[in-house]
Amino acid sequence: MFRLSCVCSTILGRRVHIITWNVGSATPPDDMTSLLGLNVGDGNTDMYIIGLQEVNSMINKRLKDVLFTDQWSEVCMERLSPFGYVLVTSQRMQGLLLLVFAKYFHLPFLRGVQTETTRTGLGGYWGNKGGVSARMSVFGHTICFLNCHLPAHMENSEQRMEDFESILQQQQFEGQAATGVLDHDVVFWFGDLNFRIDDLDMQVVKSAIDNNKFSIMWEKDQLNLAKDSETVLEGFQEGPLKFPPTYKFDIGTNTYDTSGKKRKPAWTDRILWRLRATAPAGAAVDAGKRSSISGLTSGTKVTQHSYRSHMEYIVSDHKPVSSIFTLQFPYKVDIPLVTLIVADEWNSVADATAKFKLAPNYSRSSWDWIGLYKVGFKHHKDYVGYVWAKQEEADFHRQEHEVTFTEEELPKGSGDFIMGYYSNNMSSIVGVTEPFQVIITQALASPQCVQQRAAAARHLLLLRKTNTWRTQECDALLVTGHIANCCVFYLIHSLYCMFSRNEKVQFMMPSFSGTAIWFVQRAYFALSCFIKLCTL
Repeated sequence: MFRLSCVCSTILGRRVHIITWNVGSATPPDDMTSLLGLNVGDGNTDMYIIGLQEVNSMINKRLKDVLFTDQWSEVCMERLSPFGYVLVTSQRMQGLLLLVFAKYFHLPFLRGVQTETTRTGLGGYWGNKGGVSARMSVFGHTICFLNCHLPAHMENSEQRMEDFESILQQQQFEGQAATGVLDHDVVFWFGDLNFRIDDLDMQVVKSAIDNNKFSIMWEKDQLNLAKDSETVLEGFQEGPLKFPPTYKFDIGTNTYDTSGKKRKPAWTDRILWRLRATAPAGAAVDAGKRSSISGLTSGTKVTQHSYRSHMEYIVSDHKPVSSIFTLQFPYKVDIPLVTLIVADEWNSVADATAKFKLAPNYSRSSWDWIGLYKVGFKHHKDYVGYVWAKQEEADFHRQEHEVTFTEEELPKGSGDFIMGYYSNNMSSIVGVTEPFQVIITQALASPQCVQQRAAAARHLLLLRKTNTWRTQECDALLVTGHIANCCVFYLIHSLYCMFSRNEKVQFMMPSFSGTAIWFVQRAYFALSCFIKLCTL
């Protein structure tokens, strides 16, 4: 039997890879391997945090993104899912996009996931500028990721600080602990912060870049200067800027702006972090003085391993910036809320069962469900099949529960799969299994079965042509011929059951959007089969 467990230790280390990029309304590049570090990765990265700015937000594009996944999210999922990373949450506000990925086996320990948005453009009425955030408890420690796009231009340094303060004040999360951004144990702040280089003219800046004398510009960097005077920046840390300024380039080149505006190069794209300050016992801190305390008494530590730009990406006038951190903190949470137990192999439909145990502090919902995922799944709705984790009255005092997958909910082929328990109350997966094999018998694909299904399809087509088919006959065909997977009349019958007789049908998804997508996919498939039947 396989059962997911978390190996306990005194100190837990987790590696986080953060990316910020103003993509300038561009489409994703063909290859993001080096940006994600997949070409040199050692497989130890636990989470990817991707913050984008100026994602194409034209009206026609936004409407398409509402109905379907936006291009950037899709590309990131396609690239990361084969390595076991699952989209935990995402937040979009006009051109701002924040994506949070984690290894699938960490999902049960990422709890209390919430997102927030704050508009600051046009006095707070427009979302072209502002901040989007995602907060969560990671193994019991609160972390907030804040992606910002602040006002542009050299003269707006004060406005940038005012907008940042406004974002911090407005973003409030539910719950008793860590209600504000700065209340979290660790905060990562990144984005196109738009700070510029003061007092140095263009020639001096370009000469410093050509000669790798970045310290000259660092001393005049507006954000660096603001740390000495702005209280709101207290505790924020940043690694040394050992890479060239990431703005502004001629698109398609590594040449700084040659347009009529000739923008002065600047480090507009930044990644900073902050540990929640905690005063030592018995220490009195003067409210009028800046505290030098930047660590947690609980022992949380953030180590930055790299901080760099990626000059090879030329689709935007900004270069992407990435940083890799290790978070070290004591274990607080090491037991999943739901423990799933499955056999290491499913060889037949009879094997398709799973047992699960609930932690005493878990609040169960009647809308909880258990999904069957193929290894490399993208997000919690990317399941092959699912069953409701039904809660009967007799279950209240039961220590262990069991669910069974029907034939219709199983994959039609072999492969490696993972099972996940989705909590409706927490809107996240709270329990997963280790990978196990599903080896479905090919009985349904036998020549005899294929002939029966083809005959049933022809029979149903004949009934339709002669207008003599009835619901009872469809029921019989559906049961005996498995016509549900190869004919459009299954949709008609199912809709009739759902709306006319108010009966539950098996294919109903755990969300309306999931149901709609299922209908479109199934209708397309059914129509294809119908056309093929007409040619027989």
